[in-house]
Amino acid sequence: MNEKEKIDGADAPATPEKEGKDASGTSDKVNWLREMRGLALMLLAVLAFHSLVAKPFYIPSESMMPNLLVGDRLVVSKYPYGWSWVSASFHIMPRSDWRLAGQTPEYGDIVIAVPPDRAEDYIKRVVALPGDRIEVANGRIILNGTPIQREVIPPVEIPIDANAPCDPASYGNARTRLPSGQEVCVLPAYSETLPNGATYTVIDHRRQMLDDFDEITVPEDSVFLMGDNRDHSADSRAPAAPFGNGLGGPVPLANIGGRAEFLTFSLDGSMSLNPLTWFGAFRGGRAWNSLRPALAPTGPEGSGSDEQD
Repeated sequence: MNEKEKIDGADAPATPEKEGKDASGTSDKVNWLREMRGLALMLLAVLAFHSLVAKPFYIPSESMMPNLLVGDRLVVSKYPYGWSWVSASFHIMPRSDWRLAGQTPEYGDIVIAVPPDRAEDYIKRVVALPGDRIEVANGRIILNGTPIQREVIPPVEIPIDANAPCDPASYGNARTRLPSGQEVCVLPAYSETLPNGATYTVIDHRRQMLDDFDEITVPEDSVFLMGDNRDHSADSRAPAAPFGNGLGGPVPLANIGGRAEFLTFSLDGSMSLNPLTWFGAFRGGRAWNSLRPALAPTGPEGSGSDEQD
C-alpha cells in the first residue's frame, strides 16, 4: 500500500460533510426551545410540590420564641388541613373561602396564616378551635370559661447572637453571662397545656396591652392563633391594618396555609459572602427538631401555678 492509499483509504480520518454537523450527520446546535420547555416543566413541578405537598419557610421574627428563633429554616406541610387559595406559592390566587378536602387544625398546632389585609405569611400556634369561647386575662388563656393549665418552669436561656440579640429595648436587662463565658438572654417561661394535652413553652416577661382580651366565640370556620413569645407577637389578639399589624381576631380556615413539621437547620446571622463563615453560622442542636407539640396526659383543667409581676 502506497502513501496515497494510506491517506485516501480506510485509515483516513472522517470529516463532517458540512460545518455544524458531526460525523453521523447530527447537528451539534443546542435546541433552545426544548431546553426552555424542560426548564419550565421543572419549575412547574417545583411550584406544584410547594403548593400541594410541602414548602420550606424561614423565620424572620421573634414572635415564636423560644420554640422558633430568627434564622430557623423549617418545612411546612400543605395538605393536613386541605387546600385553599392560600396554598399556592406566592399567594397568586384571589382570596376566597373555598376549601378542598378541608380539615380542622388541632390544639397546639403551629400553622402558617395569612392576615386579612396583606399577602404575608405569619406563623402562630392554634389555641382555640371553632366554637370555643376564648378570653385572655392577665396573660392567661381562659378557654370555655376555664383557665388552661399553666405552670411556671425555669427561665429559658437563649444564646445571644446576631439573629437573637436580646435587644434591651424589648427585653430590658435580660442579658446574662454564664460561668462558661457565653452570653444568653434569660426570660421567664411557662408551660401551657391545652385540652387535648398539647404542651409547649411560652415566654411572658412583662405586662402589656395584649395580656387582656375580652371573651369572644370563635366562628365555626376559624381558629384563634397566638405566638409563643406573648409580649412580642402580632397575632389574633392584635388588630389588623390600619390600626395594627396583627391578625385581627380569629383566622378563617381558608387562610391557613399549612402545618409546621420540623426544622431543617438554623443560622445565627454571622454568615457572610466569605465561605469560611458558612459552617460557623450553623446553630448546633436545632436541625431536624420536630415542631409538633408534646402530648401530656390530660388532667384537671386549670391546675398549676401562674406567677406574674
